[in-house]
Amino acid sequence: MTIIAESATEKTFIQATSPDLVPARMVNEFAYCPRLAYLEWVQGEFAESVDTVEGRLLHRRVDVPLGALPTVLPQEENGSACEQSDAIHARSVLLSDDALGIIARIDLLEGQGDEVTPVDYKHGAVPDIPEGAWEPDRVQLCAQGLILKANGYSCNGGFVYYSSSKTRVRIAFDDCLLAHTKLLIIELRNMASAGLIPAPLADSPKCVGCSLAGICLPDETNLLTSNGDDTPSEEERVRRLVPARDDALPLYVQEQGAQVSKKGEVLEVRLKGETVGEARLFETSQVSLFGNVQVTTQALHGMLDDGIPVAFFSTGGWFRGIAHGMWHKNVELRRSQYAAAMDPARSLAFARDFVVAKIENCRTLLMRNHPDLPGEITEKLSGFAKEARIADAMDNLLGIEGMAARVYFSAFSGMLKNCQEDSGLSFDFKGRNRRPPVDPINALLSYAYALLSKDLTVTTLVVGFDPFLGFYHQPRYGRPALALDLMEEFRPIIADSVVLWVVNNGMVSPADFISRGPAVALKPEARRKFIQAYEKRLDNFITHPVFGYRISYRRVLEVQARLLGRVLSGEIPEYPAFMTR
Repeated sequence: MTIIAESATEKTFIQATSPDLVPARMVNEFAYCPRLAYLEWVQGEFAESVDTVEGRLLHRRVDVPLGALPTVLPQEENGSACEQSDAIHARSVLLSDDALGIIARIDLLEGQGDEVTPVDYKHGAVPDIPEGAWEPDRVQLCAQGLILKANGYSCNGGFVYYSSSKTRVRIAFDDCLLAHTKLLIIELRNMASAGLIPAPLADSPKCVGCSLAGICLPDETNLLTSNGDDTPSEEERVRRLVPARDDALPLYVQEQGAQVSKKGEVLEVRLKGETVGEARLFETSQVSLFGNVQVTTQALHGMLDDGIPVAFFSTGGWFRGIAHGMWHKNVELRRSQYAAAMDPARSLAFARDFVVAKIENCRTLLMRNHPDLPGEITEKLSGFAKEARIADAMDNLLGIEGMAARVYFSAFSGMLKNCQEDSGLSFDFKGRNRRPPVDPINALLSYAYALLSKDLTVTTLVVGFDPFLGFYHQPRYGRPALALDLMEEFRPIIADSVVLWVVNNGMVSPADFISRGPAVALKPEARRKFIQAYEKRLDNFITHPVFGYRISYRRVLEVQARLLGRVLSGEIPEYPAFMTR
């Protein structure tokens, strides 16, 4: 079957109607790393890196369909097989072979008559190896040759063009390479059919610079599946294969009456006809809109196309919902999530991990920040953590968490330094209250929890989960239960810590709050300062207690969500909850 694509739309149509065809690029990935191919093809994962961006820029020219490929006629006795014998020079040609089950977009085809030669463009330099080209590049090119032969063309070799060297490397399609490529195609299809993700490479240099290293977590997974001690040494136990901090940052818009629009690749925030803020799309990780803030259809389309979630809050900071692009392709992960959520024993096991981590982190925060912490408080929290570890029912666990929370908040005021009164309000904290919060500290806590639940909702969506089905928190309309589950261990060390920071350092005062009946809420300028403090906390570096490397809290949220996915897939035995030391 011959298919010559004339546009990107046709390419999308072919992919949508031929889901069983393996892209030749996946044969390349499989030869490089079977796990990488599984993540990309089966689970639909993808992440940009410098190499992928530069590679896409390299392909801009050859991705534009140009030139014609002659139609192959039935083979005649005199050997003539084509309608014409003109020289062939065609770019971005899409062909497939149903028998082999593969499809390829060939960058460049050259030849004469039915004699064709594929040219595959690669970012990088010619490797100094006898074969002249890397194995993954050779098998991808050979897969293109197999497709060309299946469509009636004569193809005995091709070229890999390495852009950095500006050099073509000739690759002959000999019997050995053809057999090896066919075997890889079969093994790739079998891997996908089995539905089992291959084990990560062990301490491989291939992982360094891989764009999916932060998704794959090779060293982390290997460590957690080993039988050795999982306590990190003074040196890093695993390699940190991803940047410690994310360059893309959130955009918050809370000016009432503002509008978010799109101009080129830039988001513009306009108020009363004037531009008051800008953010480039590729530098934006998410957008949060508070209250009466509008977003144009063009801006929303641009954000959805670029995978930028848009979170909606009430004016006071109540997290209402989120808009995002097409659902993550990793159906496999969600099926595992649903199965575990329907299993009371597995749900209880996850819930115990979340609650134990929360209690231990509450205890740590008190010990670090309370100048005169009663010993009985730490003893009680330690006891509750031990009880939570062996809780035999969800109701018992809920009761243990509730008692631990009361003990924790009974000592919370001891961590506050600025309790002065102003305009009838003060930072005097007598216990947790909400819906609505009736004092400034509770208003800050509720606001911090709303921001954190938003971030973990975004994180679970990015990883591929259904954020509305949890294990500890039960499903409720509009409540991101799984995000709230993962949030438990981070409430004290992120949200509560930010509250302590802004109060104890005088960033907000009681005058920054307004009373409406029994409710107390932050004024707009104070919300802005609190958001800045919250984002600064997320960007703070922390040493991961299991892996030993230093990353930002923002990265930690994603790592923990992906580790939960590894547990659900059966790769690692249990969830390594994040507990600071």
